[in-house]
Amino acid sequence: MRNRLVPRAEWFSFLRSFSRRHKDQPVTVRVMSPGLGDQVEVRDLPLEGIVAGRRPTGPISISLGGSLTRHVEHNVPDPIQAWVKLSEDGTEEALDIESQDGTRTIIQFRSPEPPRPLDGLLNP
Repeated sequence: MRNRLVPRAEWFSFLRSFSRRHKDQPVTVRVMSPGLGDQVEVRDLPLEGIVAGRRPTGPISISLGGSLTRHVEHNVPDPIQAWVKLSEDGTEEALDIESQDGTRTIIQFRSPEPPRPLDGLLNP
């Protein structure tokens, strides 16, 4: 796995295109806090979008769900770094955003499950 730092000057445009590429893909949002440890905020909700304001000091907002029954907004206050985690083949696997206080918010895409053999079709 390779990681790529997204320069702060590119956050607005990068997150807009990242959101378009991954719209409606199921994600898990994990928050890793120095004081509280690793917490899963949401699991397997479709990504609606990730937005950074044009001001460099504003929060990054993550929208998930897409339905009236289950919608989650998560704000990352005081972001200082954003990393894209890439697989060996260059596929975007996760986005890791670090806040000023050391908290990390990780938006992770569900790994595709390997195909399972169908009973009776592949096993004689």
